[in-house]
Amino acid sequence: MADDTESRPPREPRRPGRAARGWPLAAGLLALILVLVLLGRFFQPPGLGDLFGTETKDRSGPAVLKSIQDMNRHEGAVGTYQVVVDLEKDARFLPDAIRGTRTLYVANGSVGAHVDFSGLAEDAVTVDEERTTATLRLPHARLDRPYLDPERSYAVSKQRGLLDRLGDLFSDNPAGEQAVNVLAAQRIGEAAKESDLTTRAERNTTAMLQGLLRALGFEKVTVTYG
Repeated sequence: MADDTESRPPREPRRPGRAARGWPLAAGLLALILVLVLLGRFFQPPGLGDLFGTETKDRSGPAVLKSIQDMNRHEGAVGTYQVVVDLEKDARFLPDAIRGTRTLYVANGSVGAHVDFSGLAEDAVTVDEERTTATLRLPHARLDRPYLDPERSYAVSKQRGLLDRLGDLFSDNPAGEQAVNVLAAQRIGEAAKESDLTTRAERNTTAMLQGLLRALGFEKVTVTYG
């Protein structure tokens, strides 16, 4: 029997398929995209500002009326406040460059003071027989909740560690300012309590009621709070 092994042509090496050849190209493209995203996110190299710029589109629906309430109070005074919040959060065992945030935030807001007329008793207002003298007994003025003006409040600086930056990259609300807003509202509310805002509200409410009742013919109008 003749040995035909030498007559067979040698086998060519198996070439990789298209899928195998495409993996290095796809991985290279993904790596390039990731590098560009990180550069645009953290370093903003010159010339890439427009590439990674954002466009804002307002697709909000119309406001829906939920309820209507009659206002049974008089807004006697409003105080405007500004507070600088310096909020820092550090990790216990990691340096700030790795994990930690520090936000310097300037908040502008206001607090109103009002006198509530809705819960007055029947004897809160007394009038003499000649209808020339009136006495009003009102509750003390109270402070409203602090209101922060978003158009006049802004972050001066934000310092974040590497892990916090990466977390913001995949977060729906990167570098949220909820904590600084809550702290700013608390500081403004404390400042309003230490001011004479309620005293001024009572004084202005007294002047308003005296002018109103004197226009109706009353000669003496006395307003007390307690």
